[in-house]
Order: sequence, then structure tokens, then C-alpha cells
Amino acid sequence: MSSRIAGIGMTSQRTRMRMVARLREQGIADESVLNVMNEIPRHIFVEEALASRAYEDIALPIGFGQTISQPYIVARMTELLCAGGTLGRVLEVGTGCGYQTAILARLATEVFSVERLLPLMAIARKNLRELRIGNVRLRHADGHLGIPRSAPFNGILVTAAATHVPELLKEQLAMGGKMVVPMGTRDQFLCVIERVTRGFSEARLDAVKFVPMLSGLN
Repeated sequence: MSSRIAGIGMTSQRTRMRMVARLREQGIADESVLNVMNEIPRHIFVEEALASRAYEDIALPIGFGQTISQPYIVARMTELLCAGGTLGRVLEVGTGCGYQTAILARLATEVFSVERLLPLMAIARKNLRELRIGNVRLRHADGHLGIPRSAPFNGILVTAAATHVPELLKEQLAMGGKMVVPMGTRDQFLCVIERVTRGFSEARLDAVKFVPMLSGLN
């Protein structure tokens, strides 16, 4: 393990363990999710100047007007997607710096992740390669479209706030599959959509704050 991955001081394994203890106190109960949050070094996914704050429960800027979500939100969304079971093939909409991608990759058979910002995708690819994560397929694409040719997916996780759920994404859910997506503009909430025999069920949960989900490529 490289010294950058291992970390020291505020980026050490001990600091990560304290983060996981806090997540447990905040209500995250899925031990598989907590174990992965303990394994993945969040500090390598942020700029070096911010590394000492990587395990605080805050969102941090990653450039290009984007952020890495606070650890609690990453854990909460992952827990909702897993729903106490195992993940098969997952689609992530919004790769960002690759942190949420890395968490999903440890829990899923295969992760397909789309990012509209090419420079950000390059950063994510570098981060994932450093951790030797090989079951991720990155695509430079508009997240509203998903990846139809690779569907269906057992889970879809969206890391930006949508004003509405794109029908193309819903169509890419496997039967019994779940989508976790932040919804809204000014007031946002987590929405869990499940594909059921009669169509789709929808549940509104926690209040959240995400950057907006945009169309097009850059």
C-alpha cells in the first residue's frame, strides 16, 4: 500500500475508524456498507490541501463546480440501494471524483458509471486505478440517458439532484431493482424508486442538498 493511500495524522486509518463510528451513531446500520467506508481512503479523492478534512462529515469541492458528498450521505444512499441485500450490476450517474464509485465497486458485481465532465472522469479513473479497482466501467456520457446497451441494472444511484426522474433511467432498472436519486431544486429530498410488477413504487425520504443534474457533455 502506498503512503498516500495509507495516510498519516488526519488521513490515517484511525481517523477513518472514527468516521465509521460516527456513521454508526448517525443511524447507518448496514455493516457491509460501514466496512467498505472503513476500507476506502476518502482523502485520496480530494485535493491535497483538503485531505486533512476528508473524514469530516462535510461535502468538499472537487473542481468544475462539483463536490464530493459528505460521508453520511454516501453511506445513506449506498445503504438504501443495498437494502440489506447484495448488489449485482449497478449504474452510477455522476462519477465525480470516483469516491462513491469506489464504495459501490466493493459491494457490487459490476459498476457502470457515467460522467458528463471529461476532465473529472479522468481524475476518477486515476483514483480508481490507484486503488486497483477493476470492476468499474466509466463512460463519458449524459447521465439522463444512462447506458441502455448495458441495461438492465439491479441498482441505479444518481449523485446529482434531478427535477424529474428521466424515463430512460427508469426503463433501465431490472425487475425488483432500486434507484436512489436526489429530487428537487431549492428543497431536495432522497427518492427511492423500485421497479415492481405493476410498474414503479416511489418513496420520499431524507432532506438533502446536491448540485443540479445537468444535460450535455463537457
